[in-house]
Amino acid sequence: MTAAARPVALGEELQRIHDALRADLRALRAAAAGGAPADVRRTLPAHCLAFCAALTAHHTGEDAGAFPALAERFPELAPVLAKMAEDHGWIAGILARVEELAAEGTSPRLAGELDGLAAIVESHFSFEERRIADALDRLPGSAAGLLGAPRAD
Repeated sequence: MTAAARPVALGEELQRIHDALRADLRALRAAAAGGAPADVRRTLPAHCLAFCAALTAHHTGEDAGAFPALAERFPELAPVLAKMAEDHGWIAGILARVEELAAEGTSPRLAGELDGLAAIVESHFSFEERRIADALDRLPGSAAGLLGAPRAD
């Protein structure tokens, strides 16, 4: 699919994916902090695992799809892409801790880890949106192939 034929610009799709992940993380933080009904807190471990899987799929998609395509077409973005890939590594470590803590249930440690994750993810997402959204719009391909977005079937 060419960039011109794509119904939604990839930069907008990146923003949509990030906004959905932000909303999910806000809900997780509220549940972990006790600001959610008991039934939501009981399902917190499953929600944490689903969120971690979604964020990992997005970052894996970018690492395998968008970043190599951007590096090939826009070599001047190499330092930016390297920084974002490094962030993905840091975030993966935090996600592993979140998964471990979520398996134990709601705890102050889980709430604190989610707060830290939220700060890092927000910084990362904002940086990414500012630095690569325009370049993404000039790439051919789909959001599923480049951004790790679920396919709209």
